[in-house]
Amino acid sequence: MKSAELDKLARRHGISLTRPSPDNREVAISGETKRKILSALKVDLSGAADPENGAPRREPKPAAKKIARSFLPDFLSGTRVWGVSLQLYELRSARNWGIGDFEDLSDMADLAGSLGADFIGLTPLHAPFLADPDRCSPYEPSSRQHLNPLYIAVDRLPGFACSPELERQMASLRQTDLVDYAGVAQIKLKALRDLWPAWRQRSVIDDAYDPADFDAFIAQGGNSLRLHALFECLSFSMVERGVGAGWQGWPADFQRFDSAAVAEFERGHADDVRFHMWLQWLAHRQLMQAADRARKAGLRIGLYLDLAVGEAIDGSATWSEPDTYVSKATIGSPPDPFAVDGQDWHLAGYLPAAIAAGEMSPFRRMVNAAMRYAGAIRIDHAAALRRLFLVPLGTRPDGGAYVRYPQDRLLQILAEVSAEHRCLVIGEDLGLIPKGLQDDLAAAHILSYRILSYEQDGKGFKPADVYPVLALACISTHDHQTLAGWWRGADIQARCDHGIVPADLTEKHLEDRKRERRNLKAALKSAGLDLPARLSQARASEETLRELTVSAYRFIGRTPSLLVAVRLADLTDEKKPTNIPGTSDSYPNWRPKLSVLLENMTSSPLLERVTAAMREERPQNRAGRERIEGGRILNRQG
Repeated sequence: MKSAELDKLARRHGISLTRPSPDNREVAISGETKRKILSALKVDLSGAADPENGAPRREPKPAAKKIARSFLPDFLSGTRVWGVSLQLYELRSARNWGIGDFEDLSDMADLAGSLGADFIGLTPLHAPFLADPDRCSPYEPSSRQHLNPLYIAVDRLPGFACSPELERQMASLRQTDLVDYAGVAQIKLKALRDLWPAWRQRSVIDDAYDPADFDAFIAQGGNSLRLHALFECLSFSMVERGVGAGWQGWPADFQRFDSAAVAEFERGHADDVRFHMWLQWLAHRQLMQAADRARKAGLRIGLYLDLAVGEAIDGSATWSEPDTYVSKATIGSPPDPFAVDGQDWHLAGYLPAAIAAGEMSPFRRMVNAAMRYAGAIRIDHAAALRRLFLVPLGTRPDGGAYVRYPQDRLLQILAEVSAEHRCLVIGEDLGLIPKGLQDDLAAAHILSYRILSYEQDGKGFKPADVYPVLALACISTHDHQTLAGWWRGADIQARCDHGIVPADLTEKHLEDRKRERRNLKAALKSAGLDLPARLSQARASEETLRELTVSAYRFIGRTPSLLVAVRLADLTDEKKPTNIPGTSDSYPNWRPKLSVLLENMTSSPLLERVTAAMREERPQNRAGRERIEGGRILNRQG
């Protein structure tokens, strides 16, 4: 195929012919990259003359677009609110089994409501590989349409009875500073299997766990639920055989969900399949109960759930719906100044031609699965609504390319499902964002995501009053150190220690941080906020950094942004980061627990001071007299 024909074919299928470089230039992608991406999009190059061959539907010209608007609660027209963000697994309590669970979440909702918060923000609760619990990243799930059964509060199930040996195991798991996922999975799944026979025989009756509701849940879940449960059974079976939990390492006969070997396996394991569907139902019931507790505690938004940008390439989702996913390329990011070689996140993404296809499209099912429990969702890597950077298998990230997705249709689906569930939408619009995307998201009433340390320009930190109204503002996320850690430069040192950034660049970053510290002090002072006199260098005392944290939260509390998230790790003064991006084996990502028990949270000095500041800066106003339009708040009479 001639170069001009290849370029025409690539453009027809939404492939950008250039990618950015670390020095902000556009670099042409190679012919080999174009062929590999076309193959990953399941384009038959031999039939390339057919203009309709697998090509995604073209989007209307920008001038003709009418952007669908997602749901916004009426009360946000007259008030700005705040909530608490956390990782569910990191919660410690005197009763959990070594990992935070849905009962802890309910208790956290009661606490947050008593403090004046309006939401609890959570990292993804998606289904992991139960047969390989150490694959614990919530952003590389086995399936985004199902839940993590490790969050089930087993001791809250009717019929459960604890033994001295089980209590000893639970106590041991509670005492660890890192979540022992394998240990937690072992004792929880054993306890659940012990409970299953009585539940299967319907001898356990409880208003909150009605067997008829289980039957309805199975009927509603359909093939998606059945195949996920079947995958879990196969995954455990393969681990027992020493093969592995992910399907790409399984014997060929088991790599297709519709093979004769899989059908025979299912016939022989029908009870086990139903057991795994039961686990999904229990997780569903308890998450619904937590959402209900949040509403009763006065949280007007309730739970705010995060959606991962993709799924594991060898998980339940790609196994059960192979025609829905890009199969020969993974999601990543092009080279930039902080990752000069680019990034490969090793995640499977939806095919552009399949993502919004059909009445119950994959995208609709995925967002519906989260919104059924939530008052808000956050879309990780919101740029994926318009484009994804795909890296062909066996290729370095700099050999990838951007591929266009049907943005208008995806925004329409978000608007429809969010209206159905009365759920607002937040878009994580950080990093390399396509031109005009933030304007489109604002027009769609999707909140921007603003992190304090990112809100800088050539003059320093941006003033609080220039933050957008349609936004969630925060100081840091699960991918960052706490504010105290940022001030000390712990994030810079960690990138150096783990070989992510070379020593010479580390020195430059440390120098830059000195300037950033000065600029942050200047911004806080300009906002009229008090700063401790001893705040002059990185090695400030813990009390001094606590005072800084309170002032910084007051600063973002004063922004016009509708939502502010207060990170629980800031309030408990954590020293270990949740996640260090770019590491895998060298740091225990997604394992550190909080240093404070849930029952002792109110004794934390920072929790009391920061939440008091939030109540002062964002008092709960339940009588809104304004409306939101085009990203601005207008008086109803105006």
